[in-house]
Amino acid sequence: MRARHGDFAAIPVYLFIMEMDDDDDERGISPAVTLYSILGFWLFYVIIVTLRSLIVGFESQGEMAIRRIVVTVIGIVLTWCLYLVLRRFDRFSIGARVAIASLTAIPVAIAVGGANYYMFNVYDQASMFQDISNHSVEKMDAWQEVGELAVTRYFFLIAWASLYLALSYASDSGRAERRAARLARAAQQAELRSLRYQVNPHFLFNTLNSLSSLVLKSRNDEAEAMIMSLSNFYRTSLTSDPLDDVPLSEEVHLQKLYLDIEAVRFPERLRTRIEIPDALLDCCVPGLILQPLVENAIKYGVSRTTRPVTITIRAADEGGKLALTVTDDGEAVPGDDPDMIASNGIGLANVRDRLTARFGDQASFLAGPVHGGGFAVKLLMPQHRAGC
Repeated sequence: MRARHGDFAAIPVYLFIMEMDDDDDERGISPAVTLYSILGFWLFYVIIVTLRSLIVGFESQGEMAIRRIVVTVIGIVLTWCLYLVLRRFDRFSIGARVAIASLTAIPVAIAVGGANYYMFNVYDQASMFQDISNHSVEKMDAWQEVGELAVTRYFFLIAWASLYLALSYASDSGRAERRAARLARAAQQAELRSLRYQVNPHFLFNTLNSLSSLVLKSRNDEAEAMIMSLSNFYRTSLTSDPLDDVPLSEEVHLQKLYLDIEAVRFPERLRTRIEIPDALLDCCVPGLILQPLVENAIKYGVSRTTRPVTITIRAADEGGKLALTVTDDGEAVPGDDPDMIASNGIGLANVRDRLTARFGDQASFLAGPVHGGGFAVKLLMPQHRAGC
């Protein structure tokens, strides 16, 4: 997979997929955890067998303990070999892995049983361990006794293999959940980037139309002032990451730059009012979240009338949430105006979707005509001051 040249939104997704591929190579549980589980199981085995020996009252407990330790070390090594086999099938389904563990444990159990038989029956034929090993059971030949020992060790190894598969399955499930969470986060970031990138082209289109009209009317000084304001606006707005929040003071500063641009078009009609308490200036908001609202007020509040229109940007604390409102006192806009509906599909709908993608149900969006004329849009979002 390759990100297209110039497609900046694709780069984080590409890096995310690379991260997922690396994560898929680390399935199962770590070797350290596996080793601890093996040591724990065999320690349990030593304790149980030693207690049994003490209860039965076998003699030469010290000598038996040494040989038991040797068998345990061999068992640990063989169980580790069983793990090395099982880990090669970590990408298989859990049913296949259970079947593989059940089959692979058979030769390992036979090997452990053979080691146990050798240490207590063959290693020292003159010792008492041959009689002890056959205590309370009828005399069996070597293969029968190895088989009997292998059966008991098989269930012991199956118990460890079950623990290993359970831990491995839990690890894979947790990894899948984390991967799904990262995927959801990447999708959310991609959506936020896409919505954020819609703002600049939409704004630039409207501004260039205004600039074109000034040039056609030979208002060159005003056109030059608009170009300088446009340059300052983009220099400021494009330096921030689309995913980063910005202080409300910075967002309002950007809107002032934009209003300076529009003031060149409507020097007699455009009035602005900023009503933001100092205590809220450091609140974090999504970058350019107010831009489409102010554009909407210019397009439908200012440009459609010949009288002065005031655009007001307000901020307030409502129940611990930040309320941002952009209003204009222009002419009343019919609710079924097709131009208004089309604009909302790009402007106001963009803001609504960005709020939903960024805050989910914690944010709300209200828009509608104001009694007596004009239009108002209110944004309600969580109020926080860290991370911007």
